[in-house]
Parts: sequence; structure tokens; C-alpha cells
Amino acid sequence: MKVTRNDIDTVASLSRLNIRDDEVADVMEQLDKFLNYVDNLNGIDTTDIEPTTYALQMQNVFRTDTIKPSLPREDALSNAPLKEDGYFKVPRVLEA
Repeated sequence: MKVTRNDIDTVASLSRLNIRDDEVADVMEQLDKFLNYVDNLNGIDTTDIEPTTYALQMQNVFRTDTIKPSLPREDALSNAPLKEDGYFKVPRVLEA
């Protein structure tokens, strides 16, 4: 596949890239190499390969949920600067 100057201008416009004139030849070569690589991948037979989301086997790393007693209210409020009727008291942030 051969990449043209028009291809570079179109891709640059669509992706809102500003490619200087002195960079065009290098970008054309890089894009051509990339497209040739992708074209080579298209030749690989993948009929017996299952699709996968991840390259490596994923496993659940979370712990199992277990029911535990919660912190007693008095302990939770022990360091609160303001408390009222068993709740944290905070300044009003919204007008009523």
C-alpha cells in the first residue's frame, strides 16, 4: 500500500493535526509501514481463535463480601467537631 500526500493531508485534517511540510515525508513513511503491518495481520488465519477482551487471563482480585458489625455511632462521632442528635452537623451549602 502506498500512502500519498493527499492521504496525509486528509488524515491530518480529520484528526486536526498540523503537519509541517518538512515532516510530511517522514509521516508518509511511518503511516505506510503501519498500514503494511496491519495488512500483514489480515493474512493470518483466525478461524479457530476465540475473541478475547484481554491478552492475559483476568481474575477477580476483590475480596468476598462478608457481613461485619459497623462502627458504633458514638465511636464514629467521637472526633466530630460538630454533632447533633447522633449525626454529623455540617454547615449548610445549599439554600432552602
